Amino acid sequence: MLRLAACVAGIYSCFLTWGYYQEKVSTTPYGQDAQKFKFFIILNLAQSLCAATVAFLYLTIQGKSLSRPSTSLTFKYLQVALIGVIASPFSYAALKHIDYPTMILTKSCKLVPVMLMNILLYRRKFPTYKYICVALVTIGVSGFMLFAPMDDHKGKKGAATSSLYGLFLVAINLTLDGVTNSTQDQIFHAYKVTGQQMMCFMNLFMSAYMAIWLLNPFNPELGQAIAFCQTHPAIIKDIAMFSICGALGQCFIFYTLEQYGSLSLVTVTVTRKLFTILLSVVAYGHQLTLQQWSMVAVVFSGIGLEAYVKRSEKLQKMAAASSTTTIKTEKFVHGSPTGATTTTTTTTTRQRTTIIAPKN
Repeated sequence: MLRLAACVAGIYSCFLTWGYYQEKVSTTPYGQDAQKFKFFIILNLAQSLCAATVAFLYLTIQGKSLSRPSTSLTFKYLQVALIGVIASPFSYAALKHIDYPTMILTKSCKLVPVMLMNILLYRRKFPTYKYICVALVTIGVSGFMLFAPMDDHKGKKGAATSSLYGLFLVAINLTLDGVTNSTQDQIFHAYKVTGQQMMCFMNLFMSAYMAIWLLNPFNPELGQAIAFCQTHPAIIKDIAMFSICGALGQCFIFYTLEQYGSLSLVTVTVTRKLFTILLSVVAYGHQLTLQQWSMVAVVFSGIGLEAYVKRSEKLQKMAAASSTTTIKTEKFVHGSPTGATTTTTTTTTRQRTTIIAPKN
């Protein structure tokens, strides 16, 4: 329990700080000319390199080796890294059309696209509570957008169109994140790697993908980003803090995923996103109406219901599994001159067992 509490504290502290600097780097103007940093591949590359380094140092301190992965495992790492590289730009592009609290709230709703895809593609049916959760989340997000304060610089139609496009970009990011998470779960179960090994290799491959893109002679992004940092040196500290907090946060994320499973991790990260919204509102002065706060509560009530029911089901399965034990007893065969024994196996559903000594 203490280790889980330490993981929760680590995830909260690292990712709340990470979210603060993510919003600052991606939305705040720098310098007297009020220029915004638009080179998000550079931002992701800095974080990936920092995360790979932190994971390697963690393994070294623990005395664990970073063994070379097999061919099939390497292919899986390449796959999950590619999806991660593709997914991230969609969330940054969405910030051009929606504000940061809206993006965080929408990204908390991973259940909706996953469930819709299962219904549409595989004709699956779900328990009633899942439909209730999806309804609450959908109502909450829709209401949050509906009750947003009117932008004086945009007409109502223009603002609505821009917001819908921003939500569409976030939905793409969520779908790709869902593929990433399912692939990571498969890697853990099939290859028995540690969280830090996956973190190191995944970030190394992500860095390689982004480096190839940036070193393309037809892509001016690297040179422009360096020029921006030279002109606005204050951003260097913000990028460094963003990368370090993200790297340390990933250590807690992968450790929690490995030790406690994805359900516990989702519960922690979802509640963390609620506090990220609160921090963003306080730190950057976002104006949320009372109706919007009520819609935030509706969204997180749906997410909380999903997490609570899943956790209850998991605890019931664990209790059922632990209550069924297999007991082997040995008894001397009466009248056997050699004192031979026979072994019988019985299964009981009692938690408490009584051991009876063999008769002479």
